[in-house]
Amino acid sequence: MAKNAFYAQSGGVTSVINATACGVLETARQHPDKIGKVYAGRNGIIGALTEDLIDTSLESAANIAALRHTPSGAFGSCRFKLKDLEKSRAEYERLIEVFKAHDIGYFFYNGGGDSQDTSLKVSQIGEKLGYPITCIGIPKTVDNDLPITDTCPGFGSVAKYVAVSIREASFDVMSMAKTSTKVFIMEVMGRHAGWIAAAGGLAAEKPEDGPHIILFPEIAFNEEAFLAKVDATVKQYGYCTIVVSEGVKNPEGVFLAEAGSRDAFGHAQLGGVAPVVAQLVKSRLGYKYHWAVADYLQRAARHIASKTDVEQAYALGKAAVEFALAGKNAVMPTVVRLSDVPYKWEIGAAALADVANVEKKMPRDYISEDGFGITEACRRYLSPLIVGEDYPPYKNGLPQYVILNNFAVPKKLSTEFTVK
Repeated sequence: MAKNAFYAQSGGVTSVINATACGVLETARQHPDKIGKVYAGRNGIIGALTEDLIDTSLESAANIAALRHTPSGAFGSCRFKLKDLEKSRAEYERLIEVFKAHDIGYFFYNGGGDSQDTSLKVSQIGEKLGYPITCIGIPKTVDNDLPITDTCPGFGSVAKYVAVSIREASFDVMSMAKTSTKVFIMEVMGRHAGWIAAAGGLAAEKPEDGPHIILFPEIAFNEEAFLAKVDATVKQYGYCTIVVSEGVKNPEGVFLAEAGSRDAFGHAQLGGVAPVVAQLVKSRLGYKYHWAVADYLQRAARHIASKTDVEQAYALGKAAVEFALAGKNAVMPTVVRLSDVPYKWEIGAAALADVANVEKKMPRDYISEDGFGITEACRRYLSPLIVGEDYPPYKNGLPQYVILNNFAVPKKLSTEFTVK
């Protein structure tokens, strides 16, 4: 008998995570003899714990196909990390109850580092609690900080958005700098890894092009060196544009923008570094400035998604199902780069144990010697990831995205479960 599958989205969503969902669902539908229904968790793993499941088999093929060009998380996401079995056995026993009640034999979890940790823990319940389940983690993160895989779905599109945005903003500032704004600062995501900030560097093809300065989490912020660079750039080119990662720290290791609170994963809540840097420029140099925070715009911008990113996102979802059907377990499909020029890649695999809770930061040789730019090696790595356009359909001047019906699966368990 074909077992049912569970699929869920976790962590911060992206412009292409639904393309991965499309790959999972369309591929599963091609194997009705091996996979029965695919139940999606409403709001990630929380949907499994609370038996709040969505029957994706009731969605039309057209709606599923439209996921490929729709941003956000179609089934809802969450920031919730399973504790260790020894600390929260009740959570794992509840998962087994739900899986048994709905005949679930496959588990696909689509997310970043913390989500791969959840995938790994779920994969171990077969051995530790006697419920065999095939578990495949599927990579997703705009931060591009998962190890082993060459890149992560979601990153290429954010990289494209950031590079395009800072190029356009630089043209704007350059044209106004004589009598108006001379410094523009754009804040981008990236708590510990500067991949997104680095992508802004793709916009600068000549020394005079913006961005002139990039501030990375990997490089401690040197106030005097930074101000000297801003001042010299304005004097040489008439203006200066800057990309700053939200995770930039001072020499003592404290986030410049730390707000003092914590998110659901225990990470420091960052309060906005762009205004901090802008105020420094104003108080020390006196230049007129503007700043912007890309925030959710950068990860939601499906209208300018990278075609390469969309194709990889779909391929990894497809591969996840194929891995499960081939008997693989506790693994994550990866992108393996075969060459830079022409850009070629293929699907590989990594053990979840080697992925979970491991953060891939930028290599030092990807950052210029002065710490304010990217090197040619970094440019070779990043450039192919933003190539190609994959526009969604438009109507009346606006992109047309799908909102699924998300029909609930009738509950079978009499007991409720409260997520703490």
